[in-house]
Amino acid sequence: MAPRRPKGAGAFPKAVESSAPIPPDPAELYAALDLGTNSCRMLIAQPKGNQFHVIDSFSKSVQLGQGLEQTGRLSRASMARTVQALRICQQKLKRHKVGRMRLVATEACRRAENSAEFLNMIRRETGLQLEIIQPEEEARLAVISCAPLVSTRTEQLLVVDIGGGSTELVWIDLSSVPSRERPRAIMRLHAGFHPPESPFPSAKVVDWISVPLGVATLRDQFIDVEDDAARFALMSWFFEENLAEFTPYKDEQAREGFQIVGTSGTVTTVAASHLGLKRYDRTKVDGLRMTSDQIDKVIRDYLSLGPTGRMNDPRIGQDRQALIMSGAAILQALLRLWPTDRLSVADRGLREGLLYAQMSADGVLENGLF
Repeated sequence: MAPRRPKGAGAFPKAVESSAPIPPDPAELYAALDLGTNSCRMLIAQPKGNQFHVIDSFSKSVQLGQGLEQTGRLSRASMARTVQALRICQQKLKRHKVGRMRLVATEACRRAENSAEFLNMIRRETGLQLEIIQPEEEARLAVISCAPLVSTRTEQLLVVDIGGGSTELVWIDLSSVPSRERPRAIMRLHAGFHPPESPFPSAKVVDWISVPLGVATLRDQFIDVEDDAARFALMSWFFEENLAEFTPYKDEQAREGFQIVGTSGTVTTVAASHLGLKRYDRTKVDGLRMTSDQIDKVIRDYLSLGPTGRMNDPRIGQDRQALIMSGAAILQALLRLWPTDRLSVADRGLREGLLYAQMSADGVLENGLF
């Protein structure tokens, strides 16, 4: 069955991936930086109506969490790689004269014994002030970034953010929200998963969980298993075991009105493989709906390729060939557990959520989205 995009996938507040035709006013610029277990990523953007223009961006695999599982500490090599990447970010921020920004670190820095020392090192060598955010805020920001992909027919929503060091899952009940208001109700969760009483229809967060297993940490758990297929099966089973206390998992859910939205490099890579893209194209991936059969086929193809074949695949490459299988193991477990045969692909996440939250707090997005 041919994949299709949901109605409204291109609606507010989709990031517009093109440069402004004239140099933007620095006073209008915002930045968001996400330092994760595997990657360092940044966006610089300018509000435009109820959307934003991306003025500049940066993304690099720094493998900050390499060795963290064994030692409990960030290694000198991983910190040096990360600082080098952050110097580039600092140069971009300086060049664009960005004054309003939010620079955050997630699971690797939450877990590392020497994270305070590392943040001091970053501040000393780059001048950047990073903050470590807690899992709930990380999950909340990922959720609001995915709001435009929520179908007006969705009554039960599961948003999944597969990171390098952790995976956040948020279960949201939209059944009491009028259909047309559902994406906006998701947006209003920027104030918290249990916001104060509001005259607007509200989305109810039934439960959320941050599993300390992402593509890097799950891979490290089974790095000693040599057989590729066996390692994949073990990773998927182990991740499922860690979801046992997630509240909605305990009860059978109705298939009708259920939607999963997945945001991560894993999900977008699987989508690109399914589409057979030779070069990644965000406009074709973001908002795509894939069936579970289509996802299973891509994963089976990954397994048949083996490590060497995956390394030579242009959509995966050397840096991601091992990580894609741990991410695929998480994805397969999720589709095995819940009553849906479709997944909505989101090429958006923490950085977009950080930008929307900053812009909404300043009242620069039109139409009162929040």
